[in-house]
Amino acid sequence: MRMKKRKRIAKRGKVARLQASAEQPNFPLEEYYRPIKKPITLRLDADVLAWFKKQGRGYQTRINQALRKLMTTERKKAGA
Repeated sequence: MRMKKRKRIAKRGKVARLQASAEQPNFPLEEYYRPIKKPITLRLDADVLAWFKKQGRGYQTRINQALRKLMTTERKKAGA
């Protein structure tokens, strides 16, 4: 099986995108800020992973969104 090559985005583009989002604080960060991804190994319970995968492609993105939602909720609680 042959794997598709992924397009490489120049670091310069990432830096420019981060700087642009930082210069315009009135814009919602979710729309313009794209955090840099870090490859990791994560061990999940099989049923949890199966539930995310059952929803179709993009399960890793959905897992990340669920974790981000939890993180922002916890940050709000800690700051209040």
